Amino acid sequence: MVSVAAATLAACGGAPDVDPLALHRDAIVVDGHSDTTPWFQDPEWSFAERHDAGHMDLPRIREGGLDAQFWSIWMGKTEGHGRAVRDAVERMDAVHELVRQHPADLMLATTAADVRRAAAERRLACLMGVEGGHILEGSLAALRTYHRLGARYLTLTHSFHNRLGDSSGTSELPPPEHGGLTDFGRTVVAEMNRLGMMADISHVSDATFFDVLATSRAPVIASHSSARGVADHPRNMSDPMLRALGEAGGVVMINFYSGYIDAALVEPLRALYRGLRPQFEALGKAHEGDPLGRRRAFRALMANQQVPQTTLGVLLDHFDHAIRVAGPANVGLGSDWDGVGSMPLGLDDVSKLPALTAGLLERGHSPDVVRGVLGENVLRVMAEVEAVAAAQP
Repeated sequence: MVSVAAATLAACGGAPDVDPLALHRDAIVVDGHSDTTPWFQDPEWSFAERHDAGHMDLPRIREGGLDAQFWSIWMGKTEGHGRAVRDAVERMDAVHELVRQHPADLMLATTAADVRRAAAERRLACLMGVEGGHILEGSLAALRTYHRLGARYLTLTHSFHNRLGDSSGTSELPPPEHGGLTDFGRTVVAEMNRLGMMADISHVSDATFFDVLATSRAPVIASHSSARGVADHPRNMSDPMLRALGEAGGVVMINFYSGYIDAALVEPLRALYRGLRPQFEALGKAHEGDPLGRRRAFRALMANQQVPQTTLGVLLDHFDHAIRVAGPANVGLGSDWDGVGSMPLGLDDVSKLPALTAGLLERGHSPDVVRGVLGENVLRVMAEVEAVAAAQP
């Protein structure tokens, strides 16, 4: 029996002997970045229940055929007096508690082999990435502790500069402060190489990116970045960056956010969020000291907004471009689930992931290339990073 997805593919000119849904279900599907993590700390929110709001929960993950997720350990610019370290530990503990509460469905994963074992057991592999070097608060001991707790990548900067290096910003490029990676940033990258932790260059400035490549002895990743050659945005990677990342054996994990990937929506979405800034600030003050209440209020505010969405075709343009420039072995998925307000139409949440596989096949990418993009490419990088660490004296 031919699936609906396969029939659609054949009608669009794709290979009729490839069933996209069967390939998707058989592949190991790994996503590089989700900001659903704070909801794990909300006692009124259940991971096991299907929700109308947001992008992820267990039922929709199962429906979408996702096998492994890097949960983001992120918080705002809270550096100082150990606050960021405390918040990070609490958020990482929430991931551990989630796995403990759902042992039949989830598994904590720290290696590529763990991900493969979890997929074979039909459990979601839960990985972690720390998003922003400011969360170290200048401490290598914090980095090592995060690694012991299960973090397997560190995003060197977030949307602002920190003591590791310069950031690309989020909506607009900020003036440089360090001119790239700092000496402390180089020390952190070297320690990650020793530990077997991936250096993540999403959010960093172009100069910081090239400094990281020159410093790291292991391949690096961009956990949630897209292609500047398709949409000119500072959060995306230029062609020289994509080419250099590919030559170094790294992986760019494509971000799905409409405001990064659709050139026609970059400014409208910037304007939308600029207009909402006074309300965000008012909610922040109203819920000062109550991060859970603030998250709930922000979600309620955004639920009433008409946020423009791009199309799945525009997202596929980024995959096509990255595959061509970085190389087919150097591209992956980095959705940014629950971290952005607008996913492409037809990929509105994680349950729709098979549509991406069908689209890649329709664009003419071979099943082997698609399997690589879905997960094998980042699993290869994880294994290589582990091997570099194992070879350390």
